[in-house]
Amino acid sequence: MAKLYFSYAAMNAGKSTILLQASYNYRERGMATLLFTAALDDRAGTGVIASRIGLHDNARLFDASHDLFAQIEAAHTAGPLSCVFVDEAQFLTPEQVWQLARVADRLGIPVMCYGLRTDFQGKLFPGSAELLAIADTLREIRTICECGAKATMVVRLNADGTPILEGEQVDIGGNDKYISLCRRHWEERVGRNPG
Repeated sequence: MAKLYFSYAAMNAGKSTILLQASYNYRERGMATLLFTAALDDRAGTGVIASRIGLHDNARLFDASHDLFAQIEAAHTAGPLSCVFVDEAQFLTPEQVWQLARVADRLGIPVMCYGLRTDFQGKLFPGSAELLAIADTLREIRTICECGAKATMVVRLNADGTPILEGEQVDIGGNDKYISLCRRHWEERVGRNPG
């Protein structure tokens, strides 16, 4: 039976690298995959999933207006798909997460989602919250804090390196804007308890 998977981590854990490697493994065995990435993240170029170590592949874009079930069903009808991969899954809407669940349940295609669990304020992204609630399999991908402990939180930084404590949940960026920290160092860096 096909499943909906959610692999989550803080930034710089290698989520995109793992996604690209898994898709490559399917394709190397002659199986077709379909890749999606968030339309609002064009750091690697429009419609490209790229890792910091240089791997990249083309992907379809999604935004809140897209019906992913319909797109995947049409692609599967045109030629059988063995797996669907979604990068930046935190930007999915809750309804799109259910659409992906229906892909696994009704079309029998495994769906592997990769994304952040929480934002810079320690709050769940809507897509991540829904995935944590309904995914069949959850997997934490680990990265490390500057102290060597497991990093689970992200701090957004100003240009001068000071933490940003408020603002829009989404602000696309990489190492220039964000650092991954353990909970203790995140709380020390932001200087307050977010609750």
